[in-house]
Amino acid sequence: MYGNNFLQFFLKQFFLLCNCTVLYLFLVILITSSPVFAETLEDAWKTALSVDNRLHASRNNTESNRQTLSAARANRLPSLTFESGYTILNNAPAAVIDSPVFPVKEMTLSEDKSLSYKGSVTLPLFTSGRISRGIDAANSGLNTAIHDEIKTTLDVKLDVAESYVTVLRAKHLVEVTESNVESLSAHAKDVTNFYEQGVVTKNDLLASQVALADARQRSIQTLNSLDLAHAAYNRLMGRPLDHEVILEDLSAEPFKPNLEELTLKALKKRPELVSLSEQAQALQHQAAGIRASTGPQLAITGAYSYQQNKYQVYEDVWSATLGLKWDIFDGGIARYNSGALLQKAEALKNLRTETASVISLQVRQACLDIDETLKRIEVTRDAMTQSEENLRVVKDRYREGVGTNTEVLDAETLRTKSYSNYYNAVYDAVIAKIRLLYLVGDL
Repeated sequence: MYGNNFLQFFLKQFFLLCNCTVLYLFLVILITSSPVFAETLEDAWKTALSVDNRLHASRNNTESNRQTLSAARANRLPSLTFESGYTILNNAPAAVIDSPVFPVKEMTLSEDKSLSYKGSVTLPLFTSGRISRGIDAANSGLNTAIHDEIKTTLDVKLDVAESYVTVLRAKHLVEVTESNVESLSAHAKDVTNFYEQGVVTKNDLLASQVALADARQRSIQTLNSLDLAHAAYNRLMGRPLDHEVILEDLSAEPFKPNLEELTLKALKKRPELVSLSEQAQALQHQAAGIRASTGPQLAITGAYSYQQNKYQVYEDVWSATLGLKWDIFDGGIARYNSGALLQKAEALKNLRTETASVISLQVRQACLDIDETLKRIEVTRDAMTQSEENLRVVKDRYREGVGTNTEVLDAETLRTKSYSNYYNAVYDAVIAKIRLLYLVGDL
């Protein structure tokens, strides 16, 4: 009876352990077999824009200019000041009385220790446009910072896109070199067998081995390039440099750019052009503000002051002042400073004209690049098929003894080159379209 109970207990624990093991294995399989989602270019842009330090710095600069604009507008508001002090004198101020009428020869005017304070409110009434020009200059500065931030955003997105495409290009070139190594390894085995059978000379064996070694070193180089591309991409993503990179592939879609429309769009939307225009306007407003500072400045001030003095009838005094300040002549300082700023504004206008010319050329080049790369894709796609067939025919001829080893190696070189040319054409087309979107401000 005791033996049966022990056996039942043992079997129950055994099955329980088996069930736990099966459940554990099921969970492991479920976790490890879960699909790995490739990162899209949109995902990459979203991540990079949230971590890029250049963009953070640009946003800080925009906020700084926004605070500057608020400060310029605050010049129109009343200003309130308060002053206070406690004064100790070695002697109380007194006046000498030189008159036979008064027997006292000295008269104390104030105490040797006194408390004083004053509060005043000043409101500018008329500044000849100085405050308005300052606000306009600050507003142009804010617009400049905003468009600089837009430019930084476009720069970050372009950098990410180029890095993204570089990873895809390097990945496919690794596949090409690995395929080259695999093909030459198979050929080297065939040559070795033929050599051992005395069918071919040692020269064929050595040539195939050298070609295989060269293919392997190219494969090592492309693997290194892929690793560097991964590291550069991860840096833009704010991740560890050795983080795993799995990207969704991109394809080159047919695209017919309208050069005239795209050029006009670029000249209208490119943030560099708007930024240069706003900078020139800011300098013009600053120059006008300097000239306005020499004009009449009218302000009203209301004040309350208290001076502790028991010898004084009224210790506290209220006052209202309508003040006028006018720098009629300053030796030409304001005129020269204003002229210097206007010259800088003209320089920025000339720079904007030059930048617009460069942008027009860049748009034309991008359109031509798209057309060229799409044509290259068609040519290289056909070349891949032809190179595969050429390699098959040459290998058959070699096995039948009517072809040479050099023909096989040359055919494999052409096949590898055709694949490399195809992938380069595809990703050149992809990046050419992205650059065109960047140039017209639509990225």
